[in-house]
Amino acid sequence: MSALHNINDTGMTVAALALGSNVGDRFHNIELALRLLEVPRANLSSEDLQQCNADVYAAVVDTSFLYETSPMYVTDQPSFTNCACLLETNIPPLILLRLLKRIETTVGRVPSIRNGPRAIDLDIVFYGAQVIDTRSPSERNSLENLTGQLVVPHPRISEREFVLRPLNDMIPDFVHPVLKESISNLFDALPEKDPSLRRVIPFPRYPLPTDYAWAYPDVPVVPPTLTYWSYPITGNEAPLYPTQRKTHLMSTLNATPDSFSDGAIHNTLETAMSFARESIDAGASIIDIGGYSTRPGAAFVSREEETNRIVPIVKAIRDVDASSSDLDGQLKEVLISIDTFRWEVARASILAGANCINDVYAFTGREDAWPLVDADAIQRSEECMAGMKSVAREFAVPVILMHSRGDAGKNKDYGKYGPGPGVVIRGVQIELGVKVECIIKGRGSVRRWMVIVDSGIGFSKTVEGNLEVLRDGASIVADVQVDGSS
Repeated sequence: MSALHNINDTGMTVAALALGSNVGDRFHNIELALRLLEVPRANLSSEDLQQCNADVYAAVVDTSFLYETSPMYVTDQPSFTNCACLLETNIPPLILLRLLKRIETTVGRVPSIRNGPRAIDLDIVFYGAQVIDTRSPSERNSLENLTGQLVVPHPRISEREFVLRPLNDMIPDFVHPVLKESISNLFDALPEKDPSLRRVIPFPRYPLPTDYAWAYPDVPVVPPTLTYWSYPITGNEAPLYPTQRKTHLMSTLNATPDSFSDGAIHNTLETAMSFARESIDAGASIIDIGGYSTRPGAAFVSREEETNRIVPIVKAIRDVDASSSDLDGQLKEVLISIDTFRWEVARASILAGANCINDVYAFTGREDAWPLVDADAIQRSEECMAGMKSVAREFAVPVILMHSRGDAGKNKDYGKYGPGPGVVIRGVQIELGVKVECIIKGRGSVRRWMVIVDSGIGFSKTVEGNLEVLRDGASIVADVQVDGSS
């Protein structure tokens, strides 16, 4: 569900919430708050529970990108991480407000100056399309008396880029019930935008530190953050705020005997570790480890065999003695992505120390046929989607989702997307976009900020098609109309 609505015949409302953090592990704090939101029975007071539906319910059904922003109002404090989410719930608005305050306390927010540093900040921006103000009419001419009160829509939304931009990611066409303007129009009308604002992707630390204590039994463990990448905002034009940025290099380590690039070269632990050290020395930011070749005609590999090829390498990297050399110190902390389409392999690899999933089939499974029409193949694809989403969500890892069309050497015709130039780009936007929508929306979905898209150069594209994608790759993530929706 991606649109806000008022209470329907199921008793559900979709609310838009804004989240921010600038104290401690910001990404951990935000993820923990989102998980606590989905177990309201464990976080509401007994009095509030008595006023709720017996089947009290709250589910995060969409998220924005994640942004690093400069502080507003009180500027002498660390940068914030901000985002927004859509929450489907049957919790009444005042009780939802109290739930947010209890979660803020649980995550670690302590009293501070107004607009000052905080471990977590949770605000109700919209509650469906309702207009709510719990203050007496005589108090409604000021915004200095909001403590303990609920005013929805949030009264300061029109001046806050760190709220409007995340909302614009999810609900650009939603019309503000008081201002009578769409979110996209309110965003465009901002008098100025933060020149330092960037999107961010956090990478969690695995395996979990041996002394890592978890005090929240009602939700899955949220890992600490190992590092994060930031990148400028792009769209239909050049980067919005062009600044100096780091280019992250991925090194590919194929622990396979038949890979198209380095088969049988790094399929022993000794040669794999040697290559990993060479990669770090050459400037790699992340090492991608695969145990199942994606080349056309590659031999079948069982789940067990794929796991046994990958996991020992991941463990060996994480077990390196960091004190032995500067190079090994960097190797021990390097990001590791796992090139797999199997959730069982992904899970085992993350537990061993991987930080990211790289799936050339974008969670839809390895099927040579395209498009899928066979009922059994469709069922396998749906099971793969459910399994991969579950692992990515549970472990809070970024996912790289690639465009593909079954057998990489086939299905190169994009004529259905129209004549002339740009048809391959259009095909990638639509076909990969449909998969991404399935992955980031609905209960149990992957956070939008955790998704990295790969246009799939070399997969089901002619030479000309590959060149088209290379020339205009940024447009893959541009805002475009796709079958009547953005």
